[in-house]
Amino acid sequence: MTAPNISFEFFPPKNLEGSFRLWDTVQVLAPLAPKFVSVTYGAGGTTRELTRDAVATLHKSSGLNVAAHLTCVNATKEETLKIADDFADAGVTELVALRGDPPKGSGTFKPHPDGFANSIELIESLSDTGKFKIRVGAYPESHPDAADQAANINWLKAKVDAGAAEALTQFFFEPDDFLRFRDACVKAGIDAPIIPGIQPIENWKGIRNFANRCGATFPAWMQEAFEKAERDGREDLLATALCTELCSTLIDEGVNDLHFYTLNRPELTRDVCHALGIAPENKLENVA
Repeated sequence: MTAPNISFEFFPPKNLEGSFRLWDTVQVLAPLAPKFVSVTYGAGGTTRELTRDAVATLHKSSGLNVAAHLTCVNATKEETLKIADDFADAGVTELVALRGDPPKGSGTFKPHPDGFANSIELIESLSDTGKFKIRVGAYPESHPDAADQAANINWLKAKVDAGAAEALTQFFFEPDDFLRFRDACVKAGIDAPIIPGIQPIENWKGIRNFANRCGATFPAWMQEAFEKAERDGREDLLATALCTELCSTLIDEGVNDLHFYTLNRPELTRDVCHALGIAPENKLENVA
């Protein structure tokens, strides 16, 4: 089995403890030589400044290729493009362009009166600058706001046509969910790479609840397996084995890239990568 290209998602720290956790996460995972790492926005754009600061610091101090998340939520077009320009001025030229989640408790997404109406408008404007490589989100089990899977795939095609170079998927737990989606995207004429998003299960109850909120299926057999593993104190062993098996199946089916959602907890991601034959290549020298 040929080792895949890998990438990691981090979220920005909200306090001093979070800053140390992020840096510890980077220290653990950087030696695996990821293709890139991304830094998220919070719901409703709540971590906009934190994301900007974390991206700038990682870009300057870690030597990693850093991609910044950018959303449409609670900002004018001018404000959003100014943030993008700030990233470019800092040397960050890869973005993950997303509509973004509405602020908690606000219900459905509502565009800012002077903002981008949706992710396609955002992608088109970013693409027109000629400054960025743009990645976008994709949803193997369909986006919660999509009428059906056909509409979900058509929307992804529109994002690619607007200028997206690659797509990163929502996490999933059954390989067939991704493989069916990939095949349907090819049939629809989508020629951009679609990179599966992988969620190592650090806390199965938390991930199950998160999956329910974002429309990803947490299989009944998996819940039963974790309930038994919890009684035996073997949750981490089960999580590592299941995630490794998922990744191995995808690689066997021709997947060359994997994007790991780390939740700033690197150990399971590291262990899965090691199990896939991805060996450390370097050590981080510079400390922020």
